[in-house]
Amino acid sequence: MKDILVCPIAFNEHVKLQTTIERFLVSGMRGRADYLVMDDGSTDGTTDMIRSFAPQGVKTIRHEHRRGVGAAIRTAIRYAMENHYRVIVIMAGNNKDNPEEMPRLIDPILSDGCHLVQGSRYLEKDGTGGAMPLYRRFATKMHPWLLSVITGKKVTDSTNGYRAIDLSVFKDPRINLDQAWLDTYELEPYILYKILKLNYKFKEGQVTKVYPPKKLGYTKMKPISGWWSILRPLFLLGLGLKK
Repeated sequence: MKDILVCPIAFNEHVKLQTTIERFLVSGMRGRADYLVMDDGSTDGTTDMIRSFAPQGVKTIRHEHRRGVGAAIRTAIRYAMENHYRVIVIMAGNNKDNPEEMPRLIDPILSDGCHLVQGSRYLEKDGTGGAMPLYRRFATKMHPWLLSVITGKKVTDSTNGYRAIDLSVFKDPRINLDQAWLDTYELEPYILYKILKLNYKFKEGQVTKVYPPKKLGYTKMKPISGWWSILRPLFLLGLGLKK
């Protein structure tokens, strides 16, 4: 069994993704983990840029058209399981996450038997930097509070996409990733909710989240529809309307 697959998720992130890849290749994680970029149907030259890193061991999967971040993560998880990895690390493809902090997420799984380690920018201190908009700061505080109330488990940062997961949890039939309503932003809170409610071993690790300058585009999430996508799994699952 291979240990670790690191997987940034990207759609039309040519400039920021190139920096993301380059940071990994010079980090202490190179050689410790395999690296797969999940390209969700990019159309801006991102695909060719990713392929240019193939001689340095960077792998990629590309959806033929954009299917959504949840569908992209699902494809990455399937690849990791089919290729017998133990742990998948999901991270941003837009250069917000620091690869040098990855051991804080991986080591509790390899050494302490954790099943999911959630990166938290708020665990020990405020690790947010750059041009984070005010509405996102509010939402990133409100979502974990609501999740904590519903699950009875304390979570400080549930919307941070930087996390490591023991792939064995996806053999549990009570965790069903193959649902069409999970194709966009719903999949990540769905996984986190299930891990907490099914009493898998969970912890958080302090990480930073640095937003790029606004001119580069700090997110593709729309303020209303995007945030409803990450909120509605909590209501649907909490009320028993979805499984």
